[in-house]
Amino acid sequence: MERKIRIIMAKPGLDGHDRGIKVLAAAYRDAGMEVIYLGLRQTPEMIVSAAQQEDADVIALSSLNNAHNTIFRTVLDLMKEKGLNDVLLVGGGIIPKKDVTDLEGEGVGKLFGPGTPVQDTIDYITDWVNTNRR
Repeated sequence: MERKIRIIMAKPGLDGHDRGIKVLAAAYRDAGMEVIYLGLRQTPEMIVSAAQQEDADVIALSSLNNAHNTIFRTVLDLMKEKGLNDVLLVGGGIIPKKDVTDLEGEGVGKLFGPGTPVQDTIDYITDWVNTNRR
């Protein structure tokens, strides 16, 4: 039996808006993924440590507090430091297009904006894991 896609989901920083990430967590579970939701106010160190401990395929972050540049870059740096080079980092939130382009160019897999169909995120994650982790 094939292992389920294992995804760490978190709300880094002081952002307390968690409705969207909870909706996604439920959708990912319904799609057959193993979801580990870390909750609110997570530090990049806590997130990467959990991904390492849980042998995660994916880290998914929700950022609605305009700290996306710092948070995603710090998580990417920690992932490299810990050797998590085959783990996908994705995210969502209200992120300006220029920042999306810059962050994706630096190694973030994909950043999804408001209104993105949930199935698009599921398809992207599933395709990436099947191509890069199986």
